[in-house]
Amino acid sequence: MADQIVLTEVRGLVGLITINRPEVHNALDSRTLLALEKALTELESNEQVRVIVLTGAGEKSFVAGGDLAEMNERQGIAHYQEFAEDIHRIFRRFEVSDKPTICAVNGWALGGGTELLLSLDIRLLADHAMLALPEINLGLFPGAGGSQRIIRQIPLCRAKEMMFSGERMTAEEAVRVGLANRVVPKEQLMDEAMSLAETIAKKSPLVLKLLKRTLRDGADMPLAGALAHEQAMVSLVFDSRDAHEGIGAFLEKRKANFIGR
Repeated sequence: MADQIVLTEVRGLVGLITINRPEVHNALDSRTLLALEKALTELESNEQVRVIVLTGAGEKSFVAGGDLAEMNERQGIAHYQEFAEDIHRIFRRFEVSDKPTICAVNGWALGGGTELLLSLDIRLLADHAMLALPEINLGLFPGAGGSQRIIRQIPLCRAKEMMFSGERMTAEEAVRVGLANRVVPKEQLMDEAMSLAETIAKKSPLVLKLLKRTLRDGADMPLAGALAHEQAMVSLVFDSRDAHEGIGAFLEKRKANFIGR
């Protein structure tokens, strides 16, 4: 329906989520956040869906931050217990999802938009996209996980400059510093995102799940523990039908048929 604030669609093995508030640049208020979580739950529980793509409606904004009118009505304790609790939970759910996620950034990704991007696996940016953590200009700082995720993804000095100044970053600069994978002409963005999603969806969903868990868990471990964790997880993969199907297909010079077991 046209009036839904978050849209979901299944295209083959790919699930598409579209934040649908273009009239307010897809800003995130409480209602939109909960609708976003519902959409994620729906696609995660759909066994047909192997990869999830997230984008925004319209050509101007991916997500232009939080809904400032709603935020201005809150005091600290209410914010902590309500909106902040929701946005941290929901962004973390995207981050730890067993299904690979692709962010198709179709315009401005400001504040909460950049913070949402930081929670997703692969980031494709339209050539006119802009990223920023401009909360400092409002007397705030990133509070949806952004201040902690960004310092784990780009050099600390660059992250500090971005947050201290509130500067906007072009799509090309975002790729240079490591916040995104590549820049795509805006008219090709969704085709590129769906093509990449379809490529990943042909891989073993079981192996993708275990690989994502290995990467996620290992990032928080000392190297020795992370290597031991990798050894255990890849050994689990060898108990799967998909691992032997993949090896067998290579040896027999045929296409592998991965089923997720």
